[in-house]
Amino acid sequence: MARRRSDERLSRERIVECAIALADAEGLEAVTIRRLAQDQGVTPMALYWHFKDKELLLDGIAERLLSDVVLPPASDEPWPEQLRAVLSALLVVLDAHPAVANLVEMRVLLSDRGMEIAEHTLGILRGAGFGPEQAAQLSGHALQSIISMVTRKPGLMVGEDPARREELLREKKAAFAALSPERFPNVVASADAFTVCGDEPAYFELGLDLFIAGVRGVRPAA
Repeated sequence: MARRRSDERLSRERIVECAIALADAEGLEAVTIRRLAQDQGVTPMALYWHFKDKELLLDGIAERLLSDVVLPPASDEPWPEQLRAVLSALLVVLDAHPAVANLVEMRVLLSDRGMEIAEHTLGILRGAGFGPEQAAQLSGHALQSIISMVTRKPGLMVGEDPARREELLREKKAAFAALSPERFPNVVASADAFTVCGDEPAYFELGLDLFIAGVRGVRPAA
């Protein structure tokens, strides 16, 4: 790969895009300053100009993900529907990049866009009658639930070679098939759902239903 001239320094945005693409393909562990520099045909110093260490690069990735979240407009709908709308918007972005979804949890309040999303969510919860502490706790649980849905989706193997992934899935299916249907009839019946996510829209809708129903069952503190 030909090296870039010194006056063709990579932009911060381009570095983040490349980091996300690399994580999507090979997993977050593959993302290093040295690897990104190698892939772009530049020296590591070209990247250190924008990100002095990997931690700051990870901050930049989280900021980019949050910037892609399209918040729903103001609405007169009941608060559960408003909450569902903002969580769905976040889910769309994180599901597109499961390898880096976990980065958002501890960094959501480190960027202006993250603060806007938090303010929007807290406003919905405050409008539902929850106090500042409960609203903060519920918003934290909401983010954790979305991340968990994305990163723990059945069959997800970020960065795994396609052939190896198929091999692992076959092994998992074989393990379920070896179970006694008399002793574990329900596990055997659900084997496919444990192995792969056959209906992603239904999987995510159920997850959102569960979380929203849980919040509706919480009594606002006096």
